Amino acid sequence: MRIALLTDLHANREALEACLAHAHAQNADQFAFTGDLVGYGADPGWVVDTVMDYASRGAVVVQGNHDYFATQPVRPQMHPEAREALEWTRSQLGSSHAAYLAGLPLVAEMDKLMFVHASAHEPAKWEYVKGVEQAERSLRATHARVVFSGHVHAPALYRRADDGRMGKHVPEDDAPIALRPQHQYLVLPGSVGQPRDGNCAACYAIYDDETREVSYFRVPYDHGAAARRVIAAGLPLVFAMRLIEGL
Repeated sequence: MRIALLTDLHANREALEACLAHAHAQNADQFAFTGDLVGYGADPGWVVDTVMDYASRGAVVVQGNHDYFATQPVRPQMHPEAREALEWTRSQLGSSHAAYLAGLPLVAEMDKLMFVHASAHEPAKWEYVKGVEQAERSLRATHARVVFSGHVHAPALYRRADDGRMGKHVPEDDAPIALRPQHQYLVLPGSVGQPRDGNCAACYAIYDDETREVSYFRVPYDHGAAARRVIAAGLPLVFAMRLIEGL
């Protein structure tokens, strides 16, 4: 089974369309969406509808922090631009969209695989896994051999060896990485809808459970069109600039 791993879609229709087309061309036969379907981007309804369609055909979907807060009262301490985007997103979602986002699980498991938006350690705290220490905490919280998550908007791969030692691998585009069965791994595919690693191309990964290989992909898309849609929607300019700059 080849599982396409897509996270942090952030209501970016152009990026999601490009990644889904690329994944189908790579013969992906299962899909997993690890949170943040909405937020920042101009097409929350279309993106949620698309993910719901994939879920109806067996895709794994878990809740991200933007999905959660899109169905909750806006917090007054939230950054003004984030609050503005959240309020706009809520106005664009139908009742079925809101109910779907609110009902998503924080964690999903399949065989020895785990899917979670942030850390497997207390998922509802939305911890950012930005280094080895946080990666180890996430992996120690589960018996899953491979954990797939997102939240950090940049691709990364961490390994916890059978003797407990931690390591980090910097993935390269379209270069399969073999995962050894005696080790535990944390796979962060990067962001489909808002990459922040200096590369504006959309990012996702595919895991092959037969070969135990994970491949990361960068997918160019019309980020200029996506940015213009953000501006046309009246959303803060910073969210359009992120798409153009990849930061």
